Amino acid sequence: MSPNEIPYLSATELGGHIAAQEISPLEAVEAYLARIGEVDAKLNAYVTVRADEAREEARQAGEEIARGSYRGPLHGVPVGVKDQIYVKGVRNSDGSKIRDDFVPDFDATVVANLRRAGAVILGKLNMSEFAMGDPISSYYGAAHNPWDLERNPGTSSTGSGAATAGFLCATSLGEDTGGSIRGPAANCGLVGIRPTWGRVSRYGVDGASWSVDTIGPISRTVSDCAATIGAIAGYDPNDPYTGRAPVPDYQAALTGNIGGLKVGVVKELMDPSLGLDPQTREAVEAAIQVLAELGAEVREVSLPLAQQTGAIVRTITHTERVSLRPEWLRERPEDYHVNTRIAFMTGNLIPGQVYYKAQKLRAIVRRQVLDLLEEVDVLVQPTSSGPAGKLDFTTGVASKESALQALVEGSYRGPYSLSGAPALSIPCGYTTEGEGALPLALQIAGRPFAEATVLNVAYAYEQATPWHNRKPPI
Repeated sequence: MSPNEIPYLSATELGGHIAAQEISPLEAVEAYLARIGEVDAKLNAYVTVRADEAREEARQAGEEIARGSYRGPLHGVPVGVKDQIYVKGVRNSDGSKIRDDFVPDFDATVVANLRRAGAVILGKLNMSEFAMGDPISSYYGAAHNPWDLERNPGTSSTGSGAATAGFLCATSLGEDTGGSIRGPAANCGLVGIRPTWGRVSRYGVDGASWSVDTIGPISRTVSDCAATIGAIAGYDPNDPYTGRAPVPDYQAALTGNIGGLKVGVVKELMDPSLGLDPQTREAVEAAIQVLAELGAEVREVSLPLAQQTGAIVRTITHTERVSLRPEWLRERPEDYHVNTRIAFMTGNLIPGQVYYKAQKLRAIVRRQVLDLLEEVDVLVQPTSSGPAGKLDFTTGVASKESALQALVEGSYRGPYSLSGAPALSIPCGYTTEGEGALPLALQIAGRPFAEATVLNVAYAYEQATPWHNRKPPI
């Protein structure tokens, strides 16, 4: 296999070749570094590339594997990490000038877990400033979508989506508050799962919203996603909010058998009046039909507050974000991107009683979601209203209408941010055939700590369809 072909392997395929000692971890790292050198000037996915450190980690992984100390499917596999997740000795910027000189002296638990699994940390990935979800706000410039360089790769894990889809890492970590794993996965034609709140430690992660944040994988296939979450999940005494539920073998759970499984289609999120693009609706309906043909029992269900969840999430997350370091907004307002500054100032102005009402509504949404998941095994709906939009570098709020539409858009992913249930995005079609095609996405959600079920439904769908085989034109 030529070095140019290595980055196009899935993480699972690459891990298999490494385990069989057909490709060395160092060869894999060199292939990715060459690819980054060729392509990242267009994508702007990386903030920091750990070239020398990654080479040394790869050498060590190769030596371990050669002497029979194989650690598992990610051993020797190059991984990218969103730049709000601490890697010891590496700048952790949060996409902001304010944090440009911050270098943590320890690894986040998820990074320590990746190292324990033998993964090679290739570098730190671009993101929206302070994970606020604006695609143009990074101090290091906007990341670009590999399917169309003029389009949004999805926020706030912009670099995680761009790098994984652009074959600049084998798999990556993102962080999802209002949809920052699922959005980039949808926009970039990838598989991304927001785990159950508490399934994955957030210790050593600069938070956006403490009561909503989750860390999870953005990958090219369901198997890659399963391997990545399997490496990072589990109880962490440093994070008191992590659950003690045992972590299953997620890859072993990928049987593809979903016969008799109950699938609920959330009718409120299939409503064209919500701004759902006709091509997206058609692709999601076709995906649901595939699940039925695979033996699932499909029925329509109702989530009454679904269309209001974007506004509820935004109220909670903006209030919690600005409360983390309020002195920065007072003392260094000029060091924020203007759009971040507006968002933070808005969060500062939200009255306490509004935040309180949003939390009460959150409890109702959570109850509605969990009640539905007593009736069905998974819930399905679009991940987004349509394909990736064009990057707009105009600063400020364009109009009241655009601001309201952003709240509506958040409702596609809001129910699971509010309920803490696991939710996954997977490609389910493309806008056109040939040049100019953009990914469309299906969202699958399940019961708390039932990531294995969600992943298996996604795997069954993936194996029955061709979408995961398509590659962006970059």
